[in-house]
Amino acid sequence: MIRHSILAGTWYPGDRDELKECVVAMLDGAEDCSIGAEIRGVIVPHAGYAYSGETAAAGYRQLRGRSYDHVIILSPRHRYGDARYVTSAATAYATPLGEVPVNQEILSTLSCDIELERVSRDDEHAIEIQLPFLQTVLHAFDIVPLMVGHAGLDDADDLIEALFSVCTGRRVLLVASSDLHHLDDYRRVARQDGELAAALERYDIRAVKDILEGYDCTVCGKVPITAVLTVLRRMGARHLQIIQRTTSAEVTGERIRGQYTVGYLSAVLY
Repeated sequence: MIRHSILAGTWYPGDRDELKECVVAMLDGAEDCSIGAEIRGVIVPHAGYAYSGETAAAGYRQLRGRSYDHVIILSPRHRYGDARYVTSAATAYATPLGEVPVNQEILSTLSCDIELERVSRDDEHAIEIQLPFLQTVLHAFDIVPLMVGHAGLDDADDLIEALFSVCTGRRVLLVASSDLHHLDDYRRVARQDGELAAALERYDIRAVKDILEGYDCTVCGKVPITAVLTVLRRMGARHLQIIQRTTSAEVTGERIRGQYTVGYLSAVLY
């Protein structure tokens, strides 16, 4: 069963050539930070390309010329029921750039350790939005799509242990798909995103969790971010570099009091 695109023609271009040209242009326009170390993970936003595409491209630009066998994408679960973790029952995800196979072996292994529900109809945008970038910067790879259905940062040990186990000995890229704060105040978004960005750049997992657990935190991918940070720290990653940070207000130019604003950030872990 193929999971066909739900975003083509809306969140990103629906024509193959137009989409390819769009993604390549954003990647070419991003800075190459010349990170010599092995990149093990990325944090990237998941809004439509008109809003967060350039920020996502800045992170994915750093993966050019690198190779991974598997890409595990963790995203928040925006539209499902009570399951802790959800994945697609599809054997591949399709975008206008082609099909990306889903690694059934890794999913089966994970399902032995976490409560993983497979759904035949998948309307989650936060995973699919990453695929055209991955299809452009990488060559042969498969994906493991994981949607997180809870926000308990101290209740994700099962996920962390399971991910650490399946990543060990494999050439894996971990992707945390998350936007930052969503608020009706550009200045608050900028301030609170700045505090989170500072903790991330220090790779201070405890400080990151303290911010994400705050009563006024509206970051959507809390568990994906902390899980990726924790798993990769255990695997030897010691550095996180923020590549680009912005907000929807800066992209649109609408920095108006009371205007709904979303923060975006891309970072690499190595």
